[in-house]
Amino acid sequence: MQLNRQTAKEAKSYPTRILQFGEGNFLRAFADWMVNVMNKKIDFNSGVDVVQPLAKGMVDMLNAQDNLYHVYLKGIKDGQPIKEYTLIDAINKSINPYSEFETYRESILNPELRFVISNTTEAGISWDGTDRLDMKPQNSFPGKVTALLYERFKTFKGDPSKGLIFFTCELIDHNGDMLKKFVKQHAENWQLGDGFNDWLENACCFCSTLVDRIVPGFPKDDIKEIQAEIGFEDNLVVVGEYFHFWVIEAPEWVRDEFPAEKAGLDVKFVKDMTKYREQKVQVLNGCHTGSYAVSFLSGIDTVREAYENLEVGDFMRDLVYDEVLPVLDGTESELKSFAKKILERFRNPYIRHLWQSIALNAMSKWETRNLPTLLNYYKSNNKLPQKLVFSLAAMIAYFKGEFGGKAYQVQDDQWILDFYKEAWNACDGRPISIYELVEKVLKLEKVWKQDLNNVPNLTISVSHYLFLIEQVGMKKAVKAVLSKNNALMQNS
Repeated sequence: MQLNRQTAKEAKSYPTRILQFGEGNFLRAFADWMVNVMNKKIDFNSGVDVVQPLAKGMVDMLNAQDNLYHVYLKGIKDGQPIKEYTLIDAINKSINPYSEFETYRESILNPELRFVISNTTEAGISWDGTDRLDMKPQNSFPGKVTALLYERFKTFKGDPSKGLIFFTCELIDHNGDMLKKFVKQHAENWQLGDGFNDWLENACCFCSTLVDRIVPGFPKDDIKEIQAEIGFEDNLVVVGEYFHFWVIEAPEWVRDEFPAEKAGLDVKFVKDMTKYREQKVQVLNGCHTGSYAVSFLSGIDTVREAYENLEVGDFMRDLVYDEVLPVLDGTESELKSFAKKILERFRNPYIRHLWQSIALNAMSKWETRNLPTLLNYYKSNNKLPQKLVFSLAAMIAYFKGEFGGKAYQVQDDQWILDFYKEAWNACDGRPISIYELVEKVLKLEKVWKQDLNNVPNLTISVSHYLFLIEQVGMKKAVKAVLSKNNALMQNS
């Protein structure tokens, strides 16, 4: 049966109070799912208009299903395996602002609009000096936001009640602060006036947030079985884990307007999210990025399979407990409890989380998620964290694009791919040649924001592990780094 509002009799409609930039899997399985829960449990009574941030997207697919779809959650609840699906009816319409600008303008001038939720990827909150106020629409997300706020300011004559609350979900530090910074910069460049700037400051709230839910996305391998189970031909099913966590840095009055906790959702409003961000990024994301090359080059395709593997699983646990937790703020018991919850998620039997998807743009991820841990560990202990050093060597091996006679696709910025191709072509496998390769990688200040060759013993240690990986293969190399007799561990 086709999925639409005629066939899905239980679907309801709600007044639009939320504008959402981003139509991808994550927001639909996270923010829209939460709004759906709030509508059902506490009568939040809020619908969503979805805006496609780029000219090419999937709003046509959403509109074809009357903006209905199912979220299929799989995981552990109260210690028991659980699978459940939910029809999401919170979205009212989906808009391509590049081809439907007037419809988009109607949405941003909706007097009932109160919230803006966004996930425009890490690259979305960025500065574009070519944006102009008269563009329909602007190229960048901050440019669009500045223009839509100015339209509301003019239309409602500076009414403070028509300001908006922003929940930014992009995976960058201080995402709300960054968006506000660029909006104010556009306002200054476009000379929008002191009145608008005062309204922006006093009537709007830009909340930095931290999001956490693993969302593998569309279940292409199981879609026929899932469609049979839910009873609809839903082409936008989103699979996610049952676990969810949203930290929102905001004043108390925002919590009152968005009472997610009252609906039983794991949403935490805080004054400072630094501690939560460091824990999540360095434990969950750091373990993912720190382990992907080790796992993939060991012939393991998914996170669960790696965690349940004897050697690779020990590597992941040792990396977290021995090297990440010691440099984080918090009590030992608090941090171990948090790490236990995170690592338990890796064993989710229902989520097929591929290392190749985690490997996307690995260089920038390693710099953000793992480098701070390595540097802080060295600063505190005057020696290098060997699992992270090995992880760095494994990543360099991964960028070769071939291991054990098997080629695979590497996805990253083209300049990075070109760099590694040239660097590996120049390497003949001798220890000195491996050292020169590592030296080139660690010197990439465009990635690391510094020359990592200046970190004592790092170049030689990474070279040692990379040579070991090349000589004996990843599986034997992992066993070596796990050995308590590891000479580098004793001497670094």
